[in-house]
Amino acid sequence: MKIKEKISENIDKLPENFQSEVLDFVEYLLSKSTGNMILEQNNDWSNFSLASAMRGMEDEKTPDYSEEDIKVKFT
Repeated sequence: MKIKEKISENIDKLPENFQSEVLDFVEYLLSKSTGNMILEQNNDWSNFSLASAMRGMEDEKTPDYSEEDIKVKFT
């Protein structure tokens, strides 16, 4: 027997107020699933954007700074 069939059979055995709770829980799981999918898509776009922005930087020459160049002077 498939999972959907088992769920359906067991829901039919429940009183209506419990069936309503099952529906609430299923809707919660759907919203959670959709939210996770959106987060994954946002992460994918963020990673793509960062990768695009950083592309070619590894080929750039790093400037040679002296210790004097990086010291902070307070007056």
